[in-house]
Amino acid sequence: MVVIELPDSSKLEFDAPVTAAAVAEKISPRLAQAAVAADLDGRLIDLSVAIGAGTHRFRVLTDRDAQSLEILRHTTAHVMAQAVLRLYGQKVQYTIGPALTDDFQYGFYYDFDLPEPLRAEDLETIEQEMARIVAEDLPIRRVELPPDEAKARFAKLGQDYKAEMIDDLVRAESVETVSLYEQGDFTDLCRGPHLPSTGRVKAFKLISLAGAYWRGDEANKMLTRVYGMAFFDKAQLAEHMERVAEARKRDHRILGRQLGLFLISDAVGPGLPLWLPKGTIIRMELEGWLRSELLQRGYQAVITPHIGKIGLYRTSGHYPYYEHGLFPTMPIGDDDGYLLKPMNCPHHIQIYKAFQRSYRDLPIRLSEFGTVYRFEQSGELSGLTRVRGFTQDDAHIFCTPEQLEAEITSCVDLTQLVLKTLGLTDYRVRIGLRDAASDKYIGEPANWDRAEENIRRVVRQVGLTYTEEPGEAAFYGPKIDFVVTDCIGREWQLGTIQVDYNLPERFEMEYTGADNAPHRPVMIHRAPLGSPERFIGILIEHFAGAFPLWLSPVQVAILPVSERFDAYANEVADAARAAGIRAELDPTADKIGAKIRRWTLEKVPYMLVVGQRETDGRTVAVRERQAGDLGAVPLEQALEALGREIRSRGAETAFAAEMTP
Repeated sequence: MVVIELPDSSKLEFDAPVTAAAVAEKISPRLAQAAVAADLDGRLIDLSVAIGAGTHRFRVLTDRDAQSLEILRHTTAHVMAQAVLRLYGQKVQYTIGPALTDDFQYGFYYDFDLPEPLRAEDLETIEQEMARIVAEDLPIRRVELPPDEAKARFAKLGQDYKAEMIDDLVRAESVETVSLYEQGDFTDLCRGPHLPSTGRVKAFKLISLAGAYWRGDEANKMLTRVYGMAFFDKAQLAEHMERVAEARKRDHRILGRQLGLFLISDAVGPGLPLWLPKGTIIRMELEGWLRSELLQRGYQAVITPHIGKIGLYRTSGHYPYYEHGLFPTMPIGDDDGYLLKPMNCPHHIQIYKAFQRSYRDLPIRLSEFGTVYRFEQSGELSGLTRVRGFTQDDAHIFCTPEQLEAEITSCVDLTQLVLKTLGLTDYRVRIGLRDAASDKYIGEPANWDRAEENIRRVVRQVGLTYTEEPGEAAFYGPKIDFVVTDCIGREWQLGTIQVDYNLPERFEMEYTGADNAPHRPVMIHRAPLGSPERFIGILIEHFAGAFPLWLSPVQVAILPVSERFDAYANEVADAARAAGIRAELDPTADKIGAKIRRWTLEKVPYMLVVGQRETDGRTVAVRERQAGDLGAVPLEQALEALGREIRSRGAETAFAAEMTP
């Protein structure tokens, strides 16, 4: 007997095994027609899968379910691989082609080993062949075979990479069968699930080509990666492509170069950004503001070295956890070796342990803008958002269990303040929990349970709406992540707050309690920015380079109408700088219209134009980069208004009251 329990708790019974498609048909013929796949006992399956005896939780997935988009994109990747094989012959080797759900720009890709390189203009030809495969409405069929039989099949097709992947599956998972998917003349090694037929693929676009090493290893062959996007209808695809076009205009790598904010030098090395003077101003303003907030909140600043002994990171667990993403170890003398530090927390723990601590000393809040290093693969590097050397606005709070939730609440408040001040108010809160089936987490389950409950309680008390996501915890503890949506709809994980009962155990940290006995502190890791590099990269794109006044490298440009007014223009510039305003004078002989265009393209918030009338009246003609002419304002009044907007970090607008009719 097969018992199917539906989401509304109703049940269907079948005397013999039944396919997911047949269950959907039994529920509703219309639902069966719309079905994409099914969720059986929490596992996604093809509609063709037979459901065996027993009681099963069952849900039909349609194009309205978020999980269906991944299935669509995975199937579209197979359609693309089939099209490439048809167009370029049997010498084409196809490797991996996953769906991408967390990537804003791309929805899927496939990596190919090709006899001849592809060109950008070839993408349209591939799309046309994909459209023909979709029109054929080929049934997609899952086949399970023993590994040796599957390898023989791919060997006959000349697909050597697939044979290697099957060997890896046998070695890593001891599988007795592997699953293949067939659609017409195309077969692929895949876990699935997939759409019922190629005809269900409705709207797709191939976007770009890139190089990618096989297995992500630079020692292996360079393959050709073809990126694409797919949705269930053409309107969604068109809307997305418009957002992608807007994102390209805002690309921080391009704007960073145009605005003179940062650069990546081949001579220094990939993933190691160099901050230029204007970019350094933005970073110093952010860090300076945050430092002042931390001082008010009782944090103590510390500075730690960029390297440490391997044993330190072995104790913390960072060395085995990040081992494959670290720079090579440095053997020095008789020591075990040194590492460029991957995290700041083991160093802060040593500062805590250097002194005998009492419960009266706690909480101790140690903060540092500390640089850390990760050896990211070259193909994963991207401007400021994915680098090999970056700074964390790091702090570690050591407290008693009784103080813990108040400290978490304070960290939430600080993170919300940062996001609000920068106008990043569209965010969701994610609680990252451990995956009980994974072995990557350290510590006792009881400690994890306590930490997870501490976090839940705080988030509820603060009144935040949140989701829980197993598998998203740090290896030492659960965390609260703030996932921000920017102005064009992309999600970025920014601030994070992590609760840790485990590293205090591993490092045998103690404080003396009121009972005069030793006790174990609890540790909070928190970073409201995450890292200034990534945060500023995101801000560049969010603001399209047009930073709010307080962050702008140049806050005011002084534009004399002609050289006859240079003396007054210099006086205005000097007065602005004396008032703490970052001002630049345009000394060129260009006409005023050209000057305005130039400084508008530089995205300077305000321009103060001075001519005869302004010189005679000791005023300035104010222009805002978007609103344009705001009229004449007395010089002292203008500088005072600019100062208010800067000091309030945008909470007040400079010329709301000062504008003349």
